[in-house]
Amino acid sequence: MGMSLAQLTSAIQTHIDPDMDKVTAEGMAEHALGFFGFYDRIIDNALEPTDRNLFYMFQDYDLLTTESEETTLWDGREWRIHYWKFKPEALTNIKSSKKVLVEDDPYAGIYDDVPDGLWRTLSDDDYEEPLF
Repeated sequence: MGMSLAQLTSAIQTHIDPDMDKVTAEGMAEHALGFFGFYDRIIDNALEPTDRNLFYMFQDYDLLTTESEETTLWDGREWRIHYWKFKPEALTNIKSSKKVLVEDDPYAGIYDDVPDGLWRTLSDDDYEEPLF
């Protein structure tokens, strides 16, 4: 599993610039996480040159690392695939850093005040044929 938005934002602020405002760091983190999704690594070919430059900057600040693997194609040629991954140490350093503030999820208790009777479950009898 990769990093969360809050974790990567904190890592950017910790590793790159402790004085960076949160909005800027969060924008950088959101951009990078848009490539990873729910995966812990992505293929390098998915990146545009400007995005790759951001990843190289993250690598310079020990947030990302690269790995590669080789496979043999059907015609016997070797093919090398390059990946980007988050460094596990980056997350460990965040957790141990005293400068990082853990923020609560603003949506964590959004449904706590909704009464149970308000929710309706659908059964097979509730199915309606679409109009078109």
